[in-house]
Amino acid sequence: MHTGHNPKLRFGISLREAEGSSFSPGIADGPPLPVVKYSAVGKTAPSLPTTPRGGLPKATAVVMTWADAEWAALQHVFCAGGSAMPYSARSRSTWTGWEEYSTNLKSGGPSDWTYWGYYRLVEVGGKPVLLFKSNTHLDWPGAAYLEALIQQLVADAQPGLILSIGTAGGAKPQDHIGTVRAVSAGTLYEAAQPPAGWPEYKSPWKASDQVLRNPQFKQLLFPTPTRTTDLQTLCSQFNRQYRTSYTLSQLDPNGLASGDVWPQIDDQTGGGASLLTTSTFVVGTTSGNYQNYTSIEMDDAVIGEACASSGTPFGFVRNISDPVQSAALPPKVQGAWGSALYDAYGFYTSYNGAVAAWAMLA
Repeated sequence: MHTGHNPKLRFGISLREAEGSSFSPGIADGPPLPVVKYSAVGKTAPSLPTTPRGGLPKATAVVMTWADAEWAALQHVFCAGGSAMPYSARSRSTWTGWEEYSTNLKSGGPSDWTYWGYYRLVEVGGKPVLLFKSNTHLDWPGAAYLEALIQQLVADAQPGLILSIGTAGGAKPQDHIGTVRAVSAGTLYEAAQPPAGWPEYKSPWKASDQVLRNPQFKQLLFPTPTRTTDLQTLCSQFNRQYRTSYTLSQLDPNGLASGDVWPQIDDQTGGGASLLTTSTFVVGTTSGNYQNYTSIEMDDAVIGEACASSGTPFGFVRNISDPVQSAALPPKVQGAWGSALYDAYGFYTSYNGAVAAWAMLA
């Protein structure tokens, strides 16, 4: 359930606060993202018109993403798919051709929140699509600011669709790392209310599956490179950082962090399936505690609420960067291991999510 502002926030406090050390786990010799084979499904790469400065252009759709690894994948699929992208790009925080958006910034936010996000105009299938990397989230600076951002996107870009894409926590034990689940409904977690009272926001939007159903579509996908040796190394990094002694089988029962041979792409838009949006530390576990939802993340139901107020269709394409966690582990360990998996593999899982989003618009 990825926040996009600070990945660690969604996992609660760390196992140890001490020493101010940072933990940036990764895999050795991570392969690059591949060249995107648009022609395999009879399509062409998105074109790159000039992005205007100072104001948002009109667009048929807005595609939003959140964290740096997600932004890199979005940039690759929609703007630079003609060449490979190195693993090191997963932590890059600027990209050429994007413009900062700070128009009518809502007052009262934290002093270090100084812009809504970055935007870039592309054309997909000859139609203008506005890409948006958000700096405005439910957890920071808060729901009111995220709602205000959506209202401005609707008013200025006048899109026929707002699509939020990015990483998420798993909710279903059968969903391995890299699974992509798309829905057009979001449920907002409220700790003070029983689940039956949690508000749900639905859109009638149904994605086009024409490209997804193409037999050659899998040529565009990139299986998450979860070699056992890499996961063992990640486990060792985790134990050194947190001074623990877990085995990989304890942290990752039944191989949930091992990617499928081909990533699962599950389009449930236009139906009753809903993801779960939280603003606090909530993790799906092997006990199936949140398996009625497709994934767990930290923005989308608020987007759905804001879109519903203006009648703007919306959808969510979320990739599982950290699958459900072992119910036998302490909650802090669940969160810290999930965060390590995200840091190491969110770049790859986000690529397949971005490819799926492109396919739905192509």
